Amino acid sequence: MTEIADAAATPPVGLFLIGARGSVSTCVTLGVLALRSGRIDRTGLVTARAPFAALPLADPGAFHIGGLDVRTRPMRETALDLGRLGLFSTELVTAEAAALDAVDARVGAGHFDQPDVPSRADGFERESVSKAGMAPRERIAAVQAALAKFRKEVAGGRIVVVNLASTEVARPVPDEWKSLAAFERALDAGATIPASTLYAYAAIAAGIPYVNFTPSLGAKVGAIEELARARRVPHAGCDGKTGETLVKTVLGPMFRDRNLRVLAWEGFNMLGGGDGATLEDPAHKAGKVANKDEALRKLLGETQELHTHVGIEYVPSLGDWKTAMDFIQFRGFLGTRMTLQFTWSASDSALAAPLVIDLVRLVDFAHRRGEAGALGHLAAFFKSPLGSNETDFYRQNQLLEEYARAAAR
Repeated sequence: MTEIADAAATPPVGLFLIGARGSVSTCVTLGVLALRSGRIDRTGLVTARAPFAALPLADPGAFHIGGLDVRTRPMRETALDLGRLGLFSTELVTAEAAALDAVDARVGAGHFDQPDVPSRADGFERESVSKAGMAPRERIAAVQAALAKFRKEVAGGRIVVVNLASTEVARPVPDEWKSLAAFERALDAGATIPASTLYAYAAIAAGIPYVNFTPSLGAKVGAIEELARARRVPHAGCDGKTGETLVKTVLGPMFRDRNLRVLAWEGFNMLGGGDGATLEDPAHKAGKVANKDEALRKLLGETQELHTHVGIEYVPSLGDWKTAMDFIQFRGFLGTRMTLQFTWSASDSALAAPLVIDLVRLVDFAHRRGEAGALGHLAAFFKSPLGSNETDFYRQNQLLEEYARAAAR
């Protein structure tokens, strides 16, 4: 590992957002700007507490933000809508309006695949639409050109790419993509490869860390892990853990460690906003449902008795708010059957934003330390963590804190 400068000497980080005009990205951007101006505190940031405060992490208030999006709707308008929904005050948006516009001006046209166009989407970048027919190598070159341009704007040239775009259609992954050589041949042959994976390849091949906060494929193929290790670049993902699944990975170990047999865990999620509209399509929903169910089954173990179900429904009137209702039936001593029910109402965007900031700080730190490949110690942030099979939130958090304490020595 290389030596790291102290926090005061740490140059700013460039945060390059895929899906830069979406709700989560808007909350991230507004949060960074408000931290910079002192209008908010660091509540919600994992890295603001011990033992992370001892690490020389980049100052989130100094992040330089840009990115790509397929939509044209200005970030300021999205922020005002979220403010009217009660996520934060519209006065905060007004105070940061000029800074939001400056970030928006640094957002270029993104890439998407035709099956991934949300049925309710509007206001697409014409350039993004024209890019849909480009060959994989051309798309990678275009992304890398945008990254190179952005990198020049950042003092020290350190940037992190974070994927916050809409969930892609779930697709089967060819077995040969486990090999980088085979994946390179697929690129050359013009194979159909998800945009999230092309973004991951483009960033990592250019020596830039990549974070996939979405359920999309991204770097979740062996070829990208091989590339990351060859280029000495860290990456993290996938599918940020913000709400119902977070609660599941906290409560699941309680049942397991008390030797109570869970018979059924039924979850029903209602959400609005762009994410809800996208997930209304069964093809987009499939990947999200699989990730939400996977963690719980790993925790509780596969048994014939266990029945789990995850439902996701779009409710337009909810806006950016989400309500999840869970019903748990379990069997205890003497065969007694009992139940636990809970309702979780929250804004995924407001919960996700500080985690994105945490991940940028931690992935950038890992890059400066010379770490490479999937960062398993960041499992606590994800539903389907790469580089770790641990799904118990307490154990995940313990591993994260152990990493921080060791790195601070």
